[in-house]
Amino acid sequence: MIEHAVLSNDKACLEEKLKALQAIDQELPAVVIVMNVLGDYVEYMSPQGCRQLGITLEALRAMGSGYYETFFNPHDVADYLPKIIAMLDAPATANIVVTFFQQVRLASTRDWVWHLGSTRVFIRDAAGKPTHVITCVIPVDSLHHVTSKVNRLLEENNFLRRNQHVFASLTKREKEILRLMALGFSAGDIADKVHISEKTAVTHRRNIKAKIGAQSSYDLTSFAQAFDLI
Repeated sequence: MIEHAVLSNDKACLEEKLKALQAIDQELPAVVIVMNVLGDYVEYMSPQGCRQLGITLEALRAMGSGYYETFFNPHDVADYLPKIIAMLDAPATANIVVTFFQQVRLASTRDWVWHLGSTRVFIRDAAGKPTHVITCVIPVDSLHHVTSKVNRLLEENNFLRRNQHVFASLTKREKEILRLMALGFSAGDIADKVHISEKTAVTHRRNIKAKIGAQSSYDLTSFAQAFDLI
């Protein structure tokens, strides 16, 4: 009986907060999403958000956790999921807000579009455990004055993520030689600087290019710059 009363109170609280949200969400300059943490599904999304995804709220709810796989780039998850988990595990008094970038697949383009999201706990149960989180999302393209800078930073972040394992596979000597290659030194110059034969320097250059997939001097320089070798 007590458990039923608690569940009823939680449901009433959710309905009341969603009703208040629906009354103003058309006026907000962002898409609002309420996720059911316990059931792992979309409880509510602003009508404009549903239009952008090309789906109804009912269909979103029915997708369950498939919502994430369908509309979000999985490569971004590693950046923000640990922060969201920490937010859910934190005490209510912490009042944590998590802000993050993520790529969303929109119906109009069927391509990834960068968005900026900000999430916090929306509802807790009687024991203080989060049951719902609320997220406000805006497309990065709407931030006209910072779009190019943000996109460049996001592209660099994606490059680092994709190539971290490649960089880690390079030996200390290979990283040293890569730095010299990116600076424009010839095989002979490199041989003199690191005290190896020119033949060995040529072999290192060939192996390094193969490892990082470099086709040009620009590729070498870009890779070295991304990992702060130059």
